[in-house]
Amino acid sequence: MWAGVGSLARVTHQPAPAHRPVPTVAGGLFVSFEGGDGAGKSTQSRLLGDWLSGLGLTVVLTREPGGTDLGRVLRREVLHGGHVDARTEALLYAADRAHHVASLVRPALAAGSVVVTDRYLDSSVAYQGTGRELGAQEVEDLSLWATGGLLPALTVLLDLDPADGLGRLRARPDQPDRLESAGDEFHRRTREAFLGRAAADPGRWLVLDAARPVDDIAADVRARVAALLGLGARDAEPGAPDAADAADAGGAR
Repeated sequence: MWAGVGSLARVTHQPAPAHRPVPTVAGGLFVSFEGGDGAGKSTQSRLLGDWLSGLGLTVVLTREPGGTDLGRVLRREVLHGGHVDARTEALLYAADRAHHVASLVRPALAAGSVVVTDRYLDSSVAYQGTGRELGAQEVEDLSLWATGGLLPALTVLLDLDPADGLGRLRARPDQPDRLESAGDEFHRRTREAFLGRAAADPGRWLVLDAARPVDDIAADVRARVAALLGLGARDAEPGAPDAADAADAGGAR
């Protein structure tokens, strides 16, 4: 059962089935989901959280920006507020990330929880560093300073043609945010930035085709996380979500 931490980050802990040992996570496990708008990050984050909770682990499911009370204020302003220049935008994301890590992520990891976040610092490098052309290294340095150098053990990149991702978003009733409205060339640059970062650090990244069925993507994510937890391939199979589960999880984001 999910319990609120703020109104966005959520914690769950359920007893593991009798036949399955509860894996230990010394110092916690940090997993991030990245990719373009509409790639399905929110769906896959939730499906992974559900599976991990079924293993008996305590899971914190969160997002950036907006995983804390302050983050929700910053999210509203940076995505839906009045115009801000690119440097201000990058600094607002960095402020949210610094607070998010200090107040939520690091304490959860210290308690041995699994933290699953929908976006982390790689989004800033791709969107502000490359998309806004502020300089990928400069934005990465800013985020590393803001977080004290904290990086996920695994970053899942859900790769999708930007036109397809934005097409999925058009079905939503709400208006596109500042980044979703940034234009085709902007989204092309951010996709290339994500793919370039993943290619440069394959030990941290798992790149998946986000056009594949939701269940297939979730199975690949579980397999990689199972390996990080020291579990066998068989442990990643039970409880695979069906299409109805995926729809209940909120659809593509």
